[in-house]
Amino acid sequence: YWHAALTLNFIRSLGSGGFSDLHHPEYWDLSFIERDDVTAELKASYRRTTEQLAEALRFMEALGEAKVGDLTRVDFYTSHEGLSLDYEAAQTRQTEHHAGFYDLTTHLPWIGERTRDLDGAHVEFFRGIQNPVGIKLGPGAEPDGLRRLLDRLNPRDEPGKVVLITRLGAERVQQVLPVLVEALEGDGRHVLWVSDPMHGNTQTTASGIKTRNFDDILHEVERSFDVHESLGSRLGGVHFELTGEDVTECTGGGLSEADLDQNYVSLCDPRLNYRQALEMAFRIGERMSKSPDVRGMGSAK
Repeated sequence: YWHAALTLNFIRSLGSGGFSDLHHPEYWDLSFIERDDVTAELKASYRRTTEQLAEALRFMEALGEAKVGDLTRVDFYTSHEGLSLDYEAAQTRQTEHHAGFYDLTTHLPWIGERTRDLDGAHVEFFRGIQNPVGIKLGPGAEPDGLRRLLDRLNPRDEPGKVVLITRLGAERVQQVLPVLVEALEGDGRHVLWVSDPMHGNTQTTASGIKTRNFDDILHEVERSFDVHESLGSRLGGVHFELTGEDVTECTGGGLSEADLDQNYVSLCDPRLNYRQALEMAFRIGERMSKSPDVRGMGSAK
C-alpha cells in the first residue's frame, strides 16, 4: 500500500511540475536516449516524434491564436489485478458524490484468467462495484461463457464498464480472437478490446529461465490489429509489462538467451527493458499509421 502511494505521489509531482506539458517535449529527453546501446535509428525516431509534436502544437495554436491549455497537464489512471480480495474489500466503500460502492485501490481493477469463474468469489466481488472492470481472456475463452460473464458483470450493457483483455499468444490470436469478436459484435455488446501480448507468449528456456520474445509480443499486437480491422471492430489499447531499467528479461531487440543472466531482476514476470519498450512503441505507432481510420484522416486533410 505504501509503495503504491509513494509511486502515485511521485507521478503526480511530475505532472504538476510540467513534465507532462506537451509544449515542452524537451522535458522527455530521458537519459537512456543518449546511451551508446540505443541505436541511432531509435534515437532519430524519438527526436523526430518530439519535434513533430511540438510543430503540430505550434500550428494548432497559430490557427486558434491561443495556447492549447489542456495540453499543459495530464490525467492518469491506474489499474491492477484484483487478486487479493481482502486487500480490495478493505478499501471498497461508498463515496460522497456517487451512488454505489467503489474499489478505491485503483481506477480499473481486472479479473485474471484463472479467477474469472462465473460462480467464484472474484466475479461476485467485481459485480458489486461501480468501477469499470477488466477481464483477462486466454485461449480457452469461448463466446457463450463470455456472454454469461458479461451478463453477470454488466447486466445493463453500460458502455465503458467492461474492458476485455485478450492474452492469447502470437500463434493463437488469429484462431481465437475472431470467434470472440464476431460473437460480441453480432450481439451489439459494448466492450473495449485490449491486447495483452505478454502473458500468452511466456516461455521457459532450457536452463529454466522464464522469458518472452520481442518478436512474438509484437506479432500478437499486429495480428490483433488485423483481426479487429477485418471484422469492423477496433483494438482500443495494449497492456505491457516494462521498465525503464536496463534489465535482461525478454529476448529479442538485441538480446539472446545467453544474455538473460546478465541482469534478470524480476521476481515474477519478465519485462521489456527501456530499449525494447521504446522500439515496441515506435513499431506499434507505425502499424497504427497504416490503419484505415488513420489513412482516412490523412486523405481528408
